[in-house]
Amino acid sequence: MAAKYCILPLLCLLLSQALHQALAIAEFPFQNYSLPWEERLDDLISRLELDEITLQLARGGAGPNGPTPPIPRLGIGPYNWNTECLHGDFDAGSATSYPQAIGLAATFSRTIAGGVALATSEEVRAKYNNFTQHGIHRDHGGLSCFSPVVNIMRHPLWGRNQETYGEDPFLVSEMTTYAVKGLQEPSYSPGIPARYIRTSAGCKFFGVYSGPEDYPSSRYTFNAGVSERDLHMTYLPAFRECVKAGAYSVMCSYNSINSVPSCVNQRFLTDILRNKFGFKGYVVSDLNALEYVFKKHHYTETPLQTAVAGVKAGCNLEQSDSAENVYTNLTKAVQMGLLTEDELRQLVRPLFYTRMRLGEFDPPGMNPYSRFNASEMVQSLQYRNLALAAAVKSLVVLKNENNTLPVHGVQKLAMVGPFADSPQDLFGSFAPQTDPRFISTPWDGLRTLGRVRRLAAGCNNPVCDQYNKTAVMDAVVGTDLVIVCLGTGTQVENQGLDRHNMSLPGYQLELLQNAVKYAVGKPLILLLFNAGPLDIVWADQSPGVHAIVECFFPAQATGGALRKLFINADPGMPAGRLPFTWPASLDQVPPMSNYNMTDRTYRYFTGDPLYPFGYGLSFTQFNYTNLTLAQTTINPCDDLTVLVTMINTGKYPGYEVVQVYIRWHNATVPTPNIQLAAFDRFKATVNNTVTFFLKMPARVRAVFTTEMVLEPGMFTVFAGGQQPGQKRQVGSNVLNTTLTVKGPVTPLSSCP
Repeated sequence: MAAKYCILPLLCLLLSQALHQALAIAEFPFQNYSLPWEERLDDLISRLELDEITLQLARGGAGPNGPTPPIPRLGIGPYNWNTECLHGDFDAGSATSYPQAIGLAATFSRTIAGGVALATSEEVRAKYNNFTQHGIHRDHGGLSCFSPVVNIMRHPLWGRNQETYGEDPFLVSEMTTYAVKGLQEPSYSPGIPARYIRTSAGCKFFGVYSGPEDYPSSRYTFNAGVSERDLHMTYLPAFRECVKAGAYSVMCSYNSINSVPSCVNQRFLTDILRNKFGFKGYVVSDLNALEYVFKKHHYTETPLQTAVAGVKAGCNLEQSDSAENVYTNLTKAVQMGLLTEDELRQLVRPLFYTRMRLGEFDPPGMNPYSRFNASEMVQSLQYRNLALAAAVKSLVVLKNENNTLPVHGVQKLAMVGPFADSPQDLFGSFAPQTDPRFISTPWDGLRTLGRVRRLAAGCNNPVCDQYNKTAVMDAVVGTDLVIVCLGTGTQVENQGLDRHNMSLPGYQLELLQNAVKYAVGKPLILLLFNAGPLDIVWADQSPGVHAIVECFFPAQATGGALRKLFINADPGMPAGRLPFTWPASLDQVPPMSNYNMTDRTYRYFTGDPLYPFGYGLSFTQFNYTNLTLAQTTINPCDDLTVLVTMINTGKYPGYEVVQVYIRWHNATVPTPNIQLAAFDRFKATVNNTVTFFLKMPARVRAVFTTEMVLEPGMFTVFAGGQQPGQKRQVGSNVLNTTLTVKGPVTPLSSCP
C-alpha cells in the first residue's frame, strides 16, 4: 500500500517501513490510515467527551479564541482555523502577493484564478509546516482558507467590491470553481495522490451579502430583503458551484437575510446549503457574527439562546475574538436539555474530517505536502513570475486615443499622483506581507521609459486631503509624456468602509485637471488603482487625457506589469475586461440597501453606462467570421459546444477574451436582458484565422419559477469581444445565431 503514495520510487522502501511502523504503534482506530475515512471518523467522534466537543466547536479563532485546544489523551494536537488566502497568504509572514480578486476577475481567465489559488496554497502549506515544526499554532498559520469570496458585486460604493470576482453569477461561479480546486485538488499537482488536500477552501459570505459595510447602515445590523427570484437567479448560483467544486467550508455572514441573521438561519444553512446543494462540509461564522445575533440584531436574548439557534441552524464552528464566546455555552445547553450530545457530535464531525483530509492524523511520510519547505518555496521565482503574469492580464485599457499606447522611449517623462510610488497602496485588502525587494511601483516599472524623469505625488496619501499644486506643475511642465496615478486604496474603500460617492478622493480630480493643463496637449495617460467604479466622466471626455488604464490593485508586480503593457511586450498585450458595469453616475444605480436586482448589473441594467461589463480595449483588432453551434437543437440538461472563428486583423499579435451571451425569447418568467454563457481568453497572431471551442453549460439557461428550472424555447446566441449591441465599441464585431431547446421543463437540480 505504501508504494501507492510514493512519488519518488527510490523512497518507496523507506516509506513502506515507516508506514508499517506507524500502523504498529497506532493506539486508536482513527489513527489507522488503512481504514476508510468514515470508519476512522466514527471512532474518533465516539471517543470525544462533551466538554472537548464544545471547545472544538467554539474555538474557531481569532486571538484568544484559537487555536482549538489539543486532546492529549487521544494524541490530537491544536489546530487554528483562521487563515486568509484571498490573493496570497495573508498575515503569516513573507508571502507572494497576487492581484486582488477583482483584478483576477478582469483577466477572464480560469487558469489564472486556479493558478493563483494553487500557488497561494503551496506557500500556506509550506509555512504551516514551518510553524508546526516549531510548535507554533497561530492565527493565519493553519491550512483552512477563508477564501474565496463568491458574493456578487452589485453596487459601486461597497467597500468589499475588491474581494469579489465581479457582478456576473456565471463569471463568479467559474472563477470560484477554479479557485476552490486550486486551493484543494491534488490534480493541480502532478504526481500527488488524491488522498490529501493541500489546503481547504472556504467560500464566503453565505448567502446574500454584498454591502453595506458601514454606509448607509452597519453590516452588523443590516437586513437584506431579497426576493426568491433574485435569490436563486443572482445571489446563490456561485455558492452552488462552490459546493460542486468541493469546498470544505462556507462562512455565514454578519447580516440578516429576510429578517433572520445568516449564522442562525436554518433555511440557508440547512435547507438550501445542505439539503438542496448537497454540502457536506462545515459552516464557520464570520468574526463575532454569532455574538452579534443577540447584541446587534436582537434576534435572540442571550448567548445560550444564540448557541442553541446556531446549532439548530447548522453552524459548525464559531469564529470569535473572545475566549468566552457564544459556543462555550454548548455543554450547558446539553445539560439543560436544549440540545442533545448527538447533535454536537454530528456538528463536530466535518471539522475532524477536514483535518483528516489535510493529513493531520496520518504519518507525515505519507503526505507529500509535509515536505514543502518554506525557505525554498515562499516568494520563489516561479511564484513571482506568476504574480507578474496575473497582474499583466488584469489591466484593462478603457481609453486609447490616437494609439497613445503602446509607448516607445520618450525624452522627458513625468509621473504624478499618490499611487505613482507608494508601495503600500497597491495591494488592496487582505494583502500578504511581501518582501519589499519584490515590490515594484508604477515609478519603478515605467521611469526607464524616459531619459529625463520627474516624480511628484501631489497628494499626501490616497485620501488626498492635502494637495501640492506646485509640485505637480514643476513635474509636468516641459515633459513629453505624463502619467497620472490616481485611485482609492484601502483608506477609502475596504472591509468595514464603504464610499459615500463615486468621486475621485479629495483633490485628485483637481490634480488630474492641472496635469492636463500643464501638459499642454502632450500625451497624458491616467492609471487608476481602485475596486469600485469612480466618476471619471471628465477624464473619459477630455481630449487632454489620451489613455486610461484600470489597474485595480495589482500588488507586488505592479511596475513590471505596467511596463509590459506600455511597451506591448508579451504577455503585456492588453486583454483585461471589466468584470462589472461602470455607471456614469450614481443616478443610474439603485440604493445599496435595496437588494432588488432591477437596474443592477448588465443583466438588468436599462441605462447607458460609462463602460459596459466585459469592456476593454486591445492594441489590435479582431474580426469574428463564423459562429457555429455543435447542435442547434438540444435537450434542457444538455451542455453545448460553441465554435467561434476569429482573425486578428490588426498589426500586433494579441490576446482576446471571447464572450458568448444568450438571450431568451419565450421564457414563461422574467429573465435577464442577456446572460454571459461562455468565455475564454485566447491569443491570436496577425492575420491568422483560428477557431475556438467554448463550453456553454446548461445552467446558464436556468430560470426561476418556484425553483430553478430549464425551460424549452428559443434563444439567440451571440459571440464576439463585447456585449451585443453595446454603444461603446472595442474594435471587434459580434455574431449571432439561434438555439432551440426542446423537451419538458426540467429542474436544474435533476441535471448532471
